[in-house]
Amino acid sequence: MFQSFKVTARPEQGPPRLAALREVLAAEGLDGFLVPRADAHQGEYVSAHDERLAWLTGFTGSAGFCAVLTGIAGVFIDGRYRTQVKSQVATEFTPVPWPEVSLGAWLAEQLPDGGTVGFDPWLHTPGQLETLERALKGRGIDMRACENMADRVWDDQPAPPRAPVRVHPMEFAGESHGSKRARLSEDLRDAGHRAAVITLPDSICWLLNIRGSDIPRNPIAQGFAVLHDNGHVALFMAAEKLDGLTGHFGPEVSVQNPDAFENFVAGLDGPVRLDKGTVPVAVSDILGDRVVWGDEPCALPKARKNEAEIAGAAAAHLRDGAAVVELLAWLDAQPAGSLTETQVVSRLEALRRNDNALQDISFETIAGTGPHGAIMHYRVTEETDATLEDGHLLVLDSGGQYLDGTTDVTRTIAIGDVPEEARAAFTRVLQGMIAMSRLRWPQGLAGRDIEAIGRMPLWLSGQDFDHGLGHGVGAYLSVHEGPQRLSRINHVPIEAGMILSNEPGYYREGAFGIRIENLIVAQDAPELPGGDAHRNMLDWRTLTWVPVDRRLVVREMLSTDERDWLNTYHAAVAEKIGPRVSPDAKTWLDAATAPL
Repeated sequence: MFQSFKVTARPEQGPPRLAALREVLAAEGLDGFLVPRADAHQGEYVSAHDERLAWLTGFTGSAGFCAVLTGIAGVFIDGRYRTQVKSQVATEFTPVPWPEVSLGAWLAEQLPDGGTVGFDPWLHTPGQLETLERALKGRGIDMRACENMADRVWDDQPAPPRAPVRVHPMEFAGESHGSKRARLSEDLRDAGHRAAVITLPDSICWLLNIRGSDIPRNPIAQGFAVLHDNGHVALFMAAEKLDGLTGHFGPEVSVQNPDAFENFVAGLDGPVRLDKGTVPVAVSDILGDRVVWGDEPCALPKARKNEAEIAGAAAAHLRDGAAVVELLAWLDAQPAGSLTETQVVSRLEALRRNDNALQDISFETIAGTGPHGAIMHYRVTEETDATLEDGHLLVLDSGGQYLDGTTDVTRTIAIGDVPEEARAAFTRVLQGMIAMSRLRWPQGLAGRDIEAIGRMPLWLSGQDFDHGLGHGVGAYLSVHEGPQRLSRINHVPIEAGMILSNEPGYYREGAFGIRIENLIVAQDAPELPGGDAHRNMLDWRTLTWVPVDRRLVVREMLSTDERDWLNTYHAAVAEKIGPRVSPDAKTWLDAATAPL
């Protein structure tokens, strides 16, 4: 199994750590302090050095934060983690449903007489701070930028990562970093901006055609960068990480020590573009009135995959699909009650390692059986490892980081005879996945405009799920990549070349979970017969080729079009994956992809 890098707290460790933090706050005259799951680079993923939220509370989800006050410590979590948080945090921490309950409203309720709440300005964005201060206006609560109080009491905090950086080859990148710098700097000039500050690690890696391993499961390198309007880039990254890369960068990329970043930014001529949603507050404070707000310059270009990146993703998914099919064939041959979750995880990761292009898994594999399947981002441990029993559903969500692409696939698998209500719910989830896969839509629509398509079959039965329908995916980069998402709160128009997941689900706490996920890439839709379309349309090309468990499908619930889609998909799976698997897996695959 790949090495795990999680920092966490056992439930009994949380209270003394919380008490130590409160002592520091009292000594500093603070009534509270915010502990987000964030680092100075403002990416979704953090290194062990920055796992402050997990260290303090024990909560290991990928999103959330803790507001520590004198008498209460609220752990803010969204719908994905409301089951998980109950088992991870001590009773001294109070789970808070977020965003239904905003931080501003909660602070105002907990500090009715006002007070001072500290925050690390490197771990929060201007957008976050503005929203909070608007909510607190007139409440007598002051937000104070200060040093990180959690770090003051974290005695054994791991060192910042220093993993080596490597070149991402042109055959996979599809465009030189010189070309990327030139076209992005032209956008700066057109807007009248002298420079842009880039703090997101995946943006820096994409821009300069490099990859790293500072963050578990994500081939990124932490650093800061400034893109100038003449195409030059100042890169602030530890020199020991960049050995041998001088020739790759060339004279238009200057490398400096990260300690020089603040002084360099202070000396920039304005206007300097900052993205209010990704840059740390500390950077905007340094620049003051030289700031002009705008989109992070790499975000959309990175999301619009070029031909080489799409071809790489397609190739990676074929090899990855073969590994998953081998796993499913093996799993189906084991009697109910004979396997545990960890055995499934280990077997799947071993099968993926047979591909020499695999660099890592793309996230910690989720293998949740029975009630564990209802924990959306469940991570099996030695303490929670459960047996796959007759009547269970197994949610298996996994992926790989290959040199040519990033994969993410979820299948829900029947273990023995499952209840009819679970089969009905599974079929509704499948109907939602098919509906999104078949969709054609006018150019200019965003995720919020179309994601309900994938929920409608569930809604018609009074069911729903508490995560987005889909997220963006990088090109051998982060498995979660913005700015596009299939989400009711996402306003970024979907464009040709964007890769997203399509993953409706359904979760019944204490009983079972269901999720079906394919990756799909947006493309210009072909003209319909007759050629009388009056606006440009987009549709999806499927990248993932893994069978859907036919045993869980209630055939009578599917329309003719839905059955045709599934049968056509399964025929393509058999054709594309069959030649890539062992004889035993091929026999299993032929049965698994037989027409309904």
